[in-house]
Amino acid sequence: MRRRRLAIGLATLCMAVGLPAQAWAGASDGPAQAPPAPAARPVVNMEATVLAAQIDPRRADSTLTPGAKASVLAVEQALQAKNLLAAQWVDGYFGTQTVSAYAAYQRSLGYTGLDANGLPGTTSLTKLGQDRYTVSNTISPGAKVARDGYVVNARTQAMLTEAERLLGFKVVLDQGSYNPGGDPTSAGTHDGGGVVDISVTGMTAAKRTAVAKALRQVGFAAWVRSPSQGDWPWHIHANAINDTDLSVQAQHQVGDYYLGLNGLANRGPDDGPRVPIKTWEQYQRAQ
Repeated sequence: MRRRRLAIGLATLCMAVGLPAQAWAGASDGPAQAPPAPAARPVVNMEATVLAAQIDPRRADSTLTPGAKASVLAVEQALQAKNLLAAQWVDGYFGTQTVSAYAAYQRSLGYTGLDANGLPGTTSLTKLGQDRYTVSNTISPGAKVARDGYVVNARTQAMLTEAERLLGFKVVLDQGSYNPGGDPTSAGTHDGGGVVDISVTGMTAAKRTAVAKALRQVGFAAWVRSPSQGDWPWHIHANAINDTDLSVQAQHQVGDYYLGLNGLANRGPDDGPRVPIKTWEQYQRAQ
Protein backbone atom coordinates (compact mmCIF):
# COMPACT_ATOMS: atom_id res chain seq x y z
CA MET A 1 0.00 0.00 0.00
CA ARG A 2 2.84 2.31 0.88
CA ARG A 3 4.54 1.71 -2.54
CA ARG A 4 1.25 2.42 -4.35
CA ARG A 5 0.89 5.70 -2.47
CA LEU A 6 4.51 6.58 -3.32
CA ALA A 7 3.93 5.90 -7.05
CA ILE A 8 0.75 8.01 -7.01
CA GLY A 9 2.67 10.74 -5.28
CA LEU A 10 5.44 10.66 -7.89
CA ALA A 11 2.87 10.80 -10.70
CA THR A 12 1.21 13.80 -9.10
CA LEU A 13 4.57 15.52 -8.69
CA CYS A 14 5.55 14.89 -12.32
CA MET A 15 2.27 16.27 -13.60
CA ALA A 16 2.65 19.29 -11.40
CA VAL A 17 6.01 20.19 -12.92
CA GLY A 18 4.92 19.31 -16.46
CA LEU A 19 6.85 16.06 -16.95
CA PRO A 20 5.29 13.22 -19.00
CA ALA A 21 3.87 10.21 -17.23
CA GLN A 22 6.75 8.07 -18.58
CA ALA A 23 9.12 10.03 -16.37
CA TRP A 24 7.63 8.62 -13.17
CA ALA A 25 6.71 5.27 -14.71
CA GLY A 26 10.36 4.70 -15.78
CA ALA A 27 11.55 5.81 -12.37
CA SER A 28 9.63 3.10 -10.54
CA ASP A 29 9.22 0.26 -13.09
CA GLY A 30 12.46 -1.62 -13.98
CA PRO A 31 15.86 -0.46 -15.22
CA ALA A 32 16.34 2.44 -17.65
CA GLN A 33 16.82 1.60 -21.33
CA ALA A 34 20.45 1.64 -22.56
CA PRO A 35 21.28 4.42 -25.05
CA PRO A 36 21.58 3.28 -28.68
CA ALA A 37 25.03 2.04 -29.69
CA PRO A 38 27.02 4.45 -31.88
CA ALA A 39 27.05 3.61 -35.56
CA ALA A 40 30.05 1.56 -36.66
CA ARG A 41 32.66 3.53 -38.56
CA PRO A 42 33.38 2.60 -42.18
CA VAL A 43 36.41 0.43 -42.80
CA VAL A 44 38.88 1.56 -45.46
CA ASN A 45 40.70 -1.34 -47.09
CA MET A 46 44.11 0.13 -47.78
CA GLU A 47 45.07 -2.53 -50.34
CA ALA A 48 41.99 -1.81 -52.46
CA THR A 49 42.35 1.95 -52.06
CA VAL A 50 45.99 2.04 -53.15
CA LEU A 51 45.22 -0.23 -56.10
CA ALA A 52 42.42 2.08 -57.25
CA ALA A 53 44.80 5.05 -57.00
CA GLN A 54 47.07 3.35 -59.54
CA ILE A 55 44.44 2.02 -61.95
CA ASP A 56 41.67 4.63 -62.01
CA PRO A 57 43.77 7.56 -63.33
CA ARG A 58 44.74 5.45 -66.35
CA ARG A 59 41.20 4.48 -67.36
CA ALA A 60 39.53 6.01 -70.40
CA ASP A 61 36.18 5.86 -68.58
CA SER A 62 34.84 6.03 -65.04
CA THR A 63 34.74 2.31 -64.34
CA LEU A 64 35.37 1.68 -60.64
CA THR A 65 38.09 -0.63 -59.40
CA PRO A 66 36.32 -3.77 -58.11
CA GLY A 67 36.09 -3.92 -54.33
CA ALA A 68 37.37 -0.38 -53.80
CA LYS A 69 34.31 1.87 -54.05
CA ALA A 70 33.30 2.03 -50.38
CA SER A 71 36.88 2.57 -49.23
CA VAL A 72 37.60 5.24 -51.83
CA LEU A 73 34.35 7.03 -50.98
CA ALA A 74 35.30 7.22 -47.31
CA VAL A 75 38.69 8.67 -48.22
CA GLU A 76 37.17 11.17 -50.66
CA GLN A 77 34.60 12.28 -48.08
CA ALA A 78 37.42 12.91 -45.61
CA LEU A 79 39.34 14.92 -48.23
CA GLN A 80 36.20 16.92 -49.03
CA ALA A 81 35.74 17.68 -45.32
CA LYS A 82 39.22 19.23 -45.39
CA ASN A 83 38.27 21.33 -48.45
CA LEU A 84 40.80 19.49 -50.60
CA LEU A 85 38.34 17.79 -52.98
CA ALA A 86 35.22 19.19 -54.63
CA ALA A 87 31.94 17.35 -54.05
CA GLN A 88 31.65 16.39 -57.73
CA TRP A 89 34.71 14.12 -57.36
CA VAL A 90 33.40 12.24 -54.32
CA ASP A 91 32.27 9.23 -56.33
CA GLY A 92 34.33 6.17 -55.35
CA TYR A 93 36.66 6.68 -58.34
CA PHE A 94 40.28 7.40 -57.34
CA GLY A 95 41.04 9.44 -60.45
CA THR A 96 43.52 12.22 -61.06
CA GLN A 97 41.53 14.75 -59.00
CA THR A 98 41.53 12.47 -55.97
CA VAL A 99 45.23 11.62 -56.40
CA SER A 100 46.03 15.37 -56.52
CA ALA A 101 43.86 16.02 -53.46
CA TYR A 102 45.52 13.21 -51.52
CA ALA A 103 48.98 14.50 -52.47
CA ALA A 104 47.91 17.96 -51.24
CA TYR A 105 46.80 16.38 -47.96
CA GLN A 106 50.18 14.63 -47.65
CA ARG A 107 51.94 17.95 -48.20
CA SER A 108 49.73 19.55 -45.55
CA LEU A 109 51.22 17.04 -43.11
CA GLY A 110 54.70 18.20 -44.06
CA TYR A 111 55.51 15.29 -46.37
CA THR A 112 57.59 15.81 -49.50
CA GLY A 113 58.96 13.72 -52.37
CA LEU A 114 57.80 10.09 -52.43
CA ASP A 115 55.89 10.64 -49.20
CA ALA A 116 53.62 13.05 -51.10
CA ASN A 117 53.14 10.95 -54.25
CA GLY A 118 49.33 10.76 -53.97
CA LEU A 119 49.31 7.09 -52.94
CA PRO A 120 47.86 6.60 -49.45
CA GLY A 121 50.43 5.49 -46.90
CA THR A 122 49.46 3.87 -43.61
CA THR A 123 50.24 6.91 -41.46
CA SER A 124 48.54 9.52 -43.64
CA LEU A 125 45.54 7.29 -44.35
CA THR A 126 45.00 6.59 -40.66
CA LYS A 127 45.40 10.25 -39.72
CA LEU A 128 42.94 11.34 -42.43
CA GLY A 129 40.38 8.90 -41.06
CA GLN A 130 40.58 10.01 -37.44
CA ASP A 131 37.03 9.90 -36.02
CA ARG A 132 35.72 9.00 -39.51
CA TYR A 133 36.89 5.49 -40.47
CA THR A 134 39.24 2.68 -39.51
CA VAL A 135 41.92 1.18 -41.76
CA SER A 136 42.37 -2.51 -42.63
CA ASN A 137 44.79 -4.44 -44.86
CA THR A 138 47.66 -2.03 -44.35
CA ILE A 139 50.72 -2.11 -46.63
CA SER A 140 54.29 -1.12 -45.90
CA PRO A 141 57.29 -1.06 -48.26
CA GLY A 142 59.56 -1.68 -45.29
CA ALA A 143 63.15 -0.60 -44.80
CA LYS A 144 65.61 -0.03 -47.62
CA VAL A 145 68.05 -2.93 -48.12
CA ALA A 146 70.96 -3.69 -50.43
CA ARG A 147 70.71 -6.22 -53.25
CA ASP A 148 73.25 -6.87 -56.02
CA GLY A 149 74.85 -3.50 -55.37
CA TYR A 150 71.54 -1.64 -55.65
CA VAL A 151 68.88 -0.43 -53.21
CA VAL A 152 65.41 -1.97 -52.89
CA ASN A 153 62.91 -2.06 -50.06
CA ALA A 154 62.09 -5.04 -47.86
CA ARG A 155 58.78 -5.76 -49.59
CA THR A 156 60.44 -5.85 -53.03
CA GLN A 157 63.22 -8.05 -51.66
CA ALA A 158 60.70 -10.54 -50.28
CA MET A 159 58.87 -10.63 -53.62
CA LEU A 160 62.10 -11.28 -55.54
CA THR A 161 63.06 -14.04 -53.12
CA GLU A 162 59.74 -15.78 -53.64
CA ALA A 163 60.02 -15.47 -57.42
CA GLU A 164 63.45 -17.11 -57.18
CA ARG A 165 61.93 -19.93 -55.16
CA LEU A 166 59.37 -20.53 -57.89
CA LEU A 167 62.06 -20.46 -60.58
CA GLY A 168 64.61 -22.55 -58.73
CA PHE A 169 67.46 -20.13 -59.46
CA LYS A 170 68.69 -16.68 -58.55
CA VAL A 171 68.06 -13.54 -60.56
CA VAL A 172 70.46 -10.61 -60.71
CA LEU A 173 69.51 -6.94 -60.85
CA ASP A 174 70.99 -4.49 -63.28
CA GLN A 175 69.02 -1.57 -61.84
CA GLY A 176 67.39 -1.04 -58.46
CA SER A 177 64.94 1.35 -56.82
CA TYR A 178 65.21 4.86 -55.34
CA ASN A 179 67.45 5.96 -58.21
CA PRO A 180 66.21 9.42 -59.25
CA GLY A 181 67.72 10.44 -62.55
CA GLY A 182 69.99 7.40 -62.60
CA ASP A 183 68.88 6.11 -65.99
CA PRO A 184 67.12 8.57 -68.30
CA THR A 185 65.77 5.74 -70.46
CA SER A 186 63.65 4.56 -67.52
CA ALA A 187 61.51 7.73 -67.67
CA GLY A 188 61.44 8.12 -63.88
CA THR A 189 60.05 4.68 -63.05
CA HIS A 190 63.06 3.85 -60.84
CA ASP A 191 62.89 7.18 -58.98
CA GLY A 192 60.84 5.56 -56.22
CA GLY A 193 60.54 2.15 -54.63
CA GLY A 194 59.25 -1.16 -55.94
CA VAL A 195 60.87 -1.07 -59.39
CA VAL A 196 63.84 -3.16 -60.56
CA ASP A 197 65.41 -4.33 -63.79
CA ILE A 198 66.55 -7.95 -64.06
CA SER A 199 69.64 -8.93 -66.05
CA VAL A 200 68.90 -11.52 -68.74
CA THR A 201 72.51 -12.10 -69.85
CA GLY A 202 72.85 -15.65 -71.12
CA MET A 203 69.12 -16.38 -70.91
CA THR A 204 67.19 -17.99 -73.74
CA ALA A 205 63.90 -16.42 -74.85
CA ALA A 206 62.03 -19.17 -72.98
CA LYS A 207 63.96 -18.49 -69.77
CA ARG A 208 63.32 -14.75 -70.02
CA THR A 209 59.61 -15.46 -70.33
CA ALA A 210 59.73 -17.84 -67.37
CA VAL A 211 61.33 -15.16 -65.19
CA ALA A 212 58.74 -12.56 -66.21
CA LYS A 213 55.98 -15.07 -65.45
CA ALA A 214 57.31 -15.85 -61.96
CA LEU A 215 57.62 -12.14 -61.22
CA ARG A 216 54.02 -11.59 -62.30
CA GLN A 217 52.84 -14.49 -60.17
CA VAL A 218 54.18 -12.90 -56.96
CA GLY A 219 52.77 -9.44 -57.65
CA PHE A 220 55.00 -7.58 -60.09
CA ALA A 221 53.88 -5.91 -63.28
CA ALA A 222 56.73 -7.37 -65.32
CA TRP A 223 57.74 -7.28 -68.97
CA VAL A 224 60.63 -8.53 -71.08
CA ARG A 225 62.11 -5.42 -72.71
CA SER A 226 63.99 -5.62 -76.02
CA PRO A 227 66.30 -3.13 -77.80
CA SER A 228 63.63 -2.72 -80.47
CA GLN A 229 61.36 -1.03 -77.91
CA GLY A 230 63.76 1.64 -76.71
CA ASP A 231 67.32 2.73 -76.07
CA TRP A 232 68.20 -0.16 -73.77
CA PRO A 233 69.59 -3.71 -73.85
CA TRP A 234 67.51 -6.84 -73.28
CA HIS A 235 66.26 -6.89 -69.68
CA ILE A 236 63.15 -7.59 -67.58
CA HIS A 237 61.42 -4.59 -66.07
CA ALA A 238 59.50 -5.38 -62.89
CA ASN A 239 57.21 -3.02 -60.97
CA ALA A 240 55.86 -4.09 -57.56
CA ILE A 241 52.09 -3.52 -57.58
CA ASN A 242 50.81 -1.54 -54.58
CA ASP A 243 54.23 -0.43 -53.37
CA THR A 244 53.33 2.86 -51.71
CA ASP A 245 56.73 4.34 -52.62
CA LEU A 246 56.11 4.10 -56.38
CA SER A 247 57.01 7.14 -58.44
CA VAL A 248 54.17 8.67 -60.45
CA GLN A 249 55.51 7.10 -63.64
CA ALA A 250 55.65 3.67 -61.99
CA GLN A 251 52.09 4.09 -60.72
CA HIS A 252 51.00 4.64 -64.31
CA GLN A 253 52.74 1.45 -65.42
CA VAL A 254 50.84 -0.57 -62.82
CA GLY A 255 47.57 0.95 -63.94
CA ASP A 256 48.34 0.12 -67.56
CA TYR A 257 49.27 -3.45 -66.63
CA TYR A 258 45.82 -3.97 -65.09
CA LEU A 259 44.26 -2.52 -68.22
CA GLY A 260 46.07 -5.00 -70.48
CA LEU A 261 48.77 -2.63 -71.74
CA ASN A 262 52.54 -2.91 -72.05
CA GLY A 263 53.64 -0.18 -69.64
CA LEU A 264 55.44 1.77 -72.38
CA ALA A 265 54.73 5.28 -73.60
CA ASN A 266 52.93 3.94 -76.67
CA ARG A 267 50.43 2.12 -74.40
CA GLY A 268 50.43 -0.88 -76.71
CA PRO A 269 48.89 -4.25 -75.82
CA ASP A 270 50.50 -6.30 -73.07
CA ASP A 271 53.10 -8.61 -74.60
CA GLY A 272 53.97 -10.54 -71.43
CA PRO A 273 52.99 -14.01 -70.18
CA ARG A 274 49.38 -14.29 -69.10
CA VAL A 275 48.83 -14.98 -65.41
CA PRO A 276 46.03 -13.98 -63.01
CA ILE A 277 47.01 -10.53 -61.74
CA LYS A 278 47.65 -10.41 -58.00
CA THR A 279 49.33 -8.12 -55.51
CA TRP A 280 52.04 -9.50 -53.21
CA GLU A 281 49.57 -9.54 -50.32
CA GLN A 282 46.96 -11.42 -52.36
CA TYR A 283 49.61 -13.94 -53.41
CA GLN A 284 50.64 -14.52 -49.80
CA ARG A 285 47.07 -15.12 -48.66
CA ALA A 286 46.59 -17.69 -51.42
CA GLN A 287 49.54 -19.81 -50.28
